[in-house]
Amino acid sequence: MTEPQPTTTPNLEEPKFGFNEYAEKLNGRAAMIGFLLALAIEYLSGQGLLSWLGLH
Repeated sequence: MTEPQPTTTPNLEEPKFGFNEYAEKLNGRAAMIGFLLALAIEYLSGQGLLSWLGLH
């Protein structure tokens, strides 16, 4: 005999920390901005990011 299946989906709160949709969107946007800034620094200075920072 099969068990009855629930008819409604529970409304669960979005977690305050960890892997949630908001954190993933925010992290992706920050990564895109950082990548564009690194490209702009390399283009405007004529040298790589590590050279510009004095690490190479």
